[in-house]
Amino acid sequence: MFDVKNPEYVKGNNLIEGKSVLITAAAGAGIGFSAAKRAVEEGCRAIVISDVHEGRLEKSVAELKELTGKDNVFGKLCNVTDEDDVKALIAFAEEKLQGTDILINNAGLGTSKALIEMEDSEWDKVIQVTLYGTMRMTREMMKVMKAREQGGVIVNNASVLGWRAQKEQAHYAAAKAGVMALTRCAALEAAEFNVRINAVAPSIAMHPMLRKSAPADLLAELESKEAFGRAAEVWEVANVMLFLASDLSSYLTGEVISTSSQRA
Repeated sequence: MFDVKNPEYVKGNNLIEGKSVLITAAAGAGIGFSAAKRAVEEGCRAIVISDVHEGRLEKSVAELKELTGKDNVFGKLCNVTDEDDVKALIAFAEEKLQGTDILINNAGLGTSKALIEMEDSEWDKVIQVTLYGTMRMTREMMKVMKAREQGGVIVNNASVLGWRAQKEQAHYAAAKAGVMALTRCAALEAAEFNVRINAVAPSIAMHPMLRKSAPADLLAELESKEAFGRAAEVWEVANVMLFLASDLSSYLTGEVISTSSQRA
């Protein structure tokens, strides 16, 4: 029986065999790169990953190429707060992938700050990356997919903080709640041209950056509240993203799927 408290990495099953994929904020050791790795393992024919960090992006592209043994892995710098960057990324992906079948919007920014102490600039920075960035990518990809008339899938990375309250997270929670609402509304518009849009709402997902930056006592407290008493592995969140990107979820659109439930 699969051990939910001590999971082993699950092998791919060609869920998106023959599809092409574009993923934002996919360089490093977090959910984005894990989704890229999983997309390759699930049989995608080509992939473009983007990030704002040039060195990490080059390293991640090289790692994915080594994993696949193929050259159909591409990287492009992109700052999702810049509309021109977003348009350039999507044009690049369309050329390299010969049409983008799946977009995974992973770019997001989180900090901790009490609302009473927060400056407008701190609020704006999180909203610009997390909500506006997702909106820009979704909007431009919807235009491309509509014009191509071949359908497609968009998967957004939200957060359970779009539903739950947590101190010092008003800006991030507001942004992620916005991503959820954006997902639901955009899905109704996109359904008219055979494009599905869903979101995954991770609770706490453990990756090196989080473990390095967050206080150990806070992490322990958050993990203790999770249904399985632990944080999700980043690849477990990526698994849900790839399910939503696959034909197994062909009748799902406008939905937000949480990866875990908290104990009372």
